[in-house]
Amino acid sequence: MAVLAAALGNLQTAALFVLLGIFFDFFDGFAARMLKVSSELGKQLDSLADMVTSGVAPGLVMYQLMLRALSHNSYATSFIEKGSIATWNFDDIMLIPFLGFLLPVAAAYRLANFNLDERQSTSFIGLPTPAMSIYIISLPLIALYSNVAVVQGLIQNIYFLIGSTLFLSFVMNAKLSLFSLKFSNFSMKNNWIEVLFILLAIVSLIGVKFTAIPLLIVLYIVLSLLKKRN
Repeated sequence: MAVLAAALGNLQTAALFVLLGIFFDFFDGFAARMLKVSSELGKQLDSLADMVTSGVAPGLVMYQLMLRALSHNSYATSFIEKGSIATWNFDDIMLIPFLGFLLPVAAAYRLANFNLDERQSTSFIGLPTPAMSIYIISLPLIALYSNVAVVQGLIQNIYFLIGSTLFLSFVMNAKLSLFSLKFSNFSMKNNWIEVLFILLAIVSLIGVKFTAIPLLIVLYIVLSLLKKRN
């Protein structure tokens, strides 16, 4: 449903279905353990579902965002009209938006590595695909609900969108140790960074709503690096 909505250009509906998919993804392992039906097959199916929800769908959303950014940008449009290679325009098809599909490629590689890597039971190596997906689907929601002109302009900036795509594709597969919100104990000494992140997330989401989401993903990476150093 998320993929279909994104393909039709209804990015808000796509965001809703991606969030529902991530919600069920969070609880499927818990449900499997409760019902005592955990299996290797389930592990593979989980990754295949993640590939659609947190790979293909956000890739399509980014494609649509880039397409709209180029359509609304007079500087880019002038190049398109001239048929300049600067926009990779070929027979009236803009190729730059296809860079958005780097996200599902990077997500597939990250999910395959996750299935083979036994070190990621209590923490993550590289940004989890749901975190990347939430970052991407927040962008059309920010564009819809934010009244800040600077923020609106940023979402429609092709360079910001390309930069976000390259950054997220990289950090999903980078050898970065990122904390998980699965607490092994309730010691404040061991979990203060996780608690700080949760508190900042609550405050910022209440304060600036969807605009906080991309900032929180970046903050998550920064705090994880800080925790590793400590």
